[in-house]
Amino acid sequence: MPRKGGPVQKRSLPHVKKVIAVASGKGGVGKSTVAVNLAFSLAMHAEHAPRQRPRVGVLDLDIFGPSIPKLMALENVDEPQLTEAGAIVPVVNHGLPCMSMGFLLPKAPGTDSSADTPVVWRGLMVQKAVQQLLFDVDWRDMEGGSELDVLVIDMPPGTGDVPLTLGQLVNVDGAVIVSTPQDVALTDVRKGVSMFQKVSVPIVGLLLNESHFICPSCATPHELFGSPAAFRATAARFGVDVLGELPLVPGVSRGGDRGVPYALYSTDSTDGTSDPGGKEWKDTMASVANKVWQFLSR
Repeated sequence: MPRKGGPVQKRSLPHVKKVIAVASGKGGVGKSTVAVNLAFSLAMHAEHAPRQRPRVGVLDLDIFGPSIPKLMALENVDEPQLTEAGAIVPVVNHGLPCMSMGFLLPKAPGTDSSADTPVVWRGLMVQKAVQQLLFDVDWRDMEGGSELDVLVIDMPPGTGDVPLTLGQLVNVDGAVIVSTPQDVALTDVRKGVSMFQKVSVPIVGLLLNESHFICPSCATPHELFGSPAAFRATAARFGVDVLGELPLVPGVSRGGDRGVPYALYSTDSTDGTSDPGGKEWKDTMASVANKVWQFLSR
C-alpha cells in the first residue's frame, strides 16, 4: 500500500561521503573477500599521495552470516564502544575501521568469539538491525574527526530484505556485483542487476572472481569453473562494464583465514604474490579500485 506521506526519501549516511555496495546474487562467490580487499585497494589508491590517502571503511550487512570479523582478524574483540551521543564506534584493524553484526552478538559459552552464535530473527528484527548499522555508527576519526571518504558495504547474497532496505533508504553511489563463471551464479547475478536498477542504484560494473587458475609448473591459465564468455555476455546484455577478472590464487584464501587481506601483502612477500597469478590478482584489484574511483569522481 502507498504511504500517506509519500515514498521514503533516501538519505546519506552520517559522516560518509560516498557509499559503494559489493553484492552478489549467490553466496560462496568470494564477495566478502572482494569487499575487504577492494576497501584496502581504494585506501591505497596510487593517485593519492600517502599523506592524502582517503579514509575508507567497511560495513558488513550480512546479518545472518557476517564474514568481516574473520577476514579482519577481529573475531575476539570486545563489544564496540559508544560515543557520548550513543552512536557505535567502529572497530579498527590494519588501519581500516569496520562494523559488523558479528561484533554485537554475545560470545558463545566457553569461548572468546561470537563466530558460532546464530542470529535467529524474523524480518522486522533484521530490518531494525540493518537500520542501526546504517545510521547509528559514527564513522568519524576519533582523533581528528575526519569523515569517511568511502564506505564499502559487504551485502548479503540474494535480493531480500537487506538489499531492498539499503536501496530504499540510503543514497548508494554505486554497486559492484561479484560472480564466478558458473551459469548457476550468473543466473542470480542477472537478478541482482535488475534489483539494483529497480531501486535506482547505479551499477559500477561486474567483477568475475576465480576466473582461472595459473598452473605453477606450466604457467598456463586453466578455466576450472568454465569459460568467462557467459559472464561477459551477461555484462553486455545489461550494458554494464566488466571491471576485471580475478584469477584463483591460494594466497587469497590463506590471507582471509589469517585475517590479513591479500591486498596488504607486499610484492616481494614469499607468502603473498609469489603464488601463481598473485601479481595478476593484485594488478587486477588495483585496476578495479581505480575504476571505482573514476566512477565516484564523475
